[in-house]
Amino acid sequence: MSFFHVVAQAAVAVLPVAEAARQDGVISYPPAYFASFQPSNAMEMVNRVPGFSFDGGDDDVRGFGGAGGNVLIDGQRPAAKSDNLENILRRLPSSNIERVDLIRGSANGIDMQGKAVLVNIIRKNVGGFRGLASVATSYVVDDGRTAPQMRLEASGGADGRAWELGLSSARFVDDGSGDGPRVRISPTGATLIRSFVESEGGGGEVRVTGAFETPLLGGKFRVNGVASLEEFDYTEQNRRSFPTVSQELDQFGDDGKEIELGARFSRNFGPRAIFETVLLQRNEISHFGETFQAPGSKVIFAIDAKSGESIARNVLKYGWNEQLSFEVGVEGAFNWQESETDFVENGVAVVLPAANVRVEETRGEVFGKATWRPTPKWTIEAGLRHEASKITSSGDVALGKTLYFSKPRLAISWAATPTTQLRGRIEREVGQLDFEDFVAETSFNTGAGVQAGNPDLNPDQAWVGELALEQRFWGKGALVVTYRHFELKDVIDSAPVRSPGGIFDSPANIGDGTRDEFAVNVTLPLVKLGLNNAELRGQTTWRESRVSDPTTGRAREISGLRPLSWEARFTHDLPQWKANWGADIFGAWRETDYRFDQITDRKLKTFVKLFVEWKPQPDLSIKAELINVTERGLRNTRNVYAGPRDIAALLYTDDRDIQFGRMIFVRVRKTFGA
Repeated sequence: MSFFHVVAQAAVAVLPVAEAARQDGVISYPPAYFASFQPSNAMEMVNRVPGFSFDGGDDDVRGFGGAGGNVLIDGQRPAAKSDNLENILRRLPSSNIERVDLIRGSANGIDMQGKAVLVNIIRKNVGGFRGLASVATSYVVDDGRTAPQMRLEASGGADGRAWELGLSSARFVDDGSGDGPRVRISPTGATLIRSFVESEGGGGEVRVTGAFETPLLGGKFRVNGVASLEEFDYTEQNRRSFPTVSQELDQFGDDGKEIELGARFSRNFGPRAIFETVLLQRNEISHFGETFQAPGSKVIFAIDAKSGESIARNVLKYGWNEQLSFEVGVEGAFNWQESETDFVENGVAVVLPAANVRVEETRGEVFGKATWRPTPKWTIEAGLRHEASKITSSGDVALGKTLYFSKPRLAISWAATPTTQLRGRIEREVGQLDFEDFVAETSFNTGAGVQAGNPDLNPDQAWVGELALEQRFWGKGALVVTYRHFELKDVIDSAPVRSPGGIFDSPANIGDGTRDEFAVNVTLPLVKLGLNNAELRGQTTWRESRVSDPTTGRAREISGLRPLSWEARFTHDLPQWKANWGADIFGAWRETDYRFDQITDRKLKTFVKLFVEWKPQPDLSIKAELINVTERGLRNTRNVYAGPRDIAALLYTDDRDIQFGRMIFVRVRKTFGA
């Protein structure tokens, strides 16, 4: 039996309908563990793994490794970025899953991709046809709007070959819009403006997915693709009642087209070595247009953008034995984006920095790592990645620069007991350049105006130290406490930039800083409280950051970083009634953005969702949700200064408290085949 077969398949000491614990710290959950709530797909199973928080990754970053989530399928990341990980897992039927592995710290033969914890979905080698048909709709209680949805999927295969097809079409309602009061007051407390905001947003998406897998050249070859069309429209009326009766109107639309093709080839060379190559190509076209009208003022903003990403990645894994394994690889990428921006104020064109540019990035990375388990209780992973990239821009901003980064990593895990594990890591992380920062953006309805683009950005970097303590209890319970400290360099935040059109804010590297995080994740089975098949899951993260404000020079927190975020989920499975019910609670949060002449606080109130799902048959489910039970809203408070905040006085405070009502969601889902 090969080393990699052992890594993928071995599990011992299976606990009754619970979990299988392996000596390397991996915890395996067989289908019997999830039986009480009758999961339909892999995503529903992942959401029930104790002590695990799903991370879908980020499809808007450069590179393949940097965009990965924290779930693998048969030890591999899906060769996709646009087709997000959650959608992929929802298309994987639970009947096709042999087990779910929770990998804590590291494991031989597994690329942790910088994650402390991963879930690995192990599929069965099954054939036959499987299909799914789902229809759903959302209903806005306050105004009667509906948002219908449809999803069709089919898959099958035999003799090592498999195929998948999917089609989805959905309308959606923007729950960040709504109605509410707006008031503007002077520094002395006098009312300057009083008005009422009525806003409404929504859109739709059509998505087609497909994949084909087949034996090839002694290995396995898989190709997958996705094509999507998406549009979004927003309208806001701001009816002013004081000091005069007037009206502001803001309308914008955003639409995009995207296509992606990915391919993966893997092959074993002998019992200990495996080679893998991944190819990915993604292209996108988007248009954004906004018109803002107020008494005596009309502003028109538009941006057209095209972008592309090409990735090639090769990895060789070698298992020296069951205690020691190695991995080496190389990755290359070519990214580009070109944009054209128009900004017209009262009929006069305004010049924006970096309005019309083409940015290109060519990047290469070599990497290697070793994973060593000197004893069954200890796992040590050491690795090094070295990256070189060349960034050029043409058009309004002509520049060229070459960047080099080395990214060492050391991770150690110690299983003190079968239920207690301590994990630590030290790593240098290099952030991913977001091409959206290279182009301008607007927010006229809130008064924030235009933020210019900046193609001359360096990735932010950080030395990260992390400690985590995991304690398992009561069979299905888990508590994970994590502390992280970041020593930051080249922090990307907002800074003022001058142009012929005036002073604008722009994304910029504002210097060094620090960030600290303390996170708690708990899975609490409630059987000891008399509720069989019920559990409470929760996670919370406290954050504290410190950087120097580029306008004032004084210390402040990082823009957009929430000091506190939390969520909780209660579920109660009722197998005798073939049903489950529960509640999702997403806690209130606050984030602050700093610009050269204003500070904006955004506060979202606590969001509650109630749900019930009935599965009269294993292949049929009916789900209903009452969304936003608390009718929570979004509050936006701007403190605006007469000029740069270091020299100008506070001019006024503008406060908007927008409320969105309740929604009802109903879905009927039918599966076919095995």
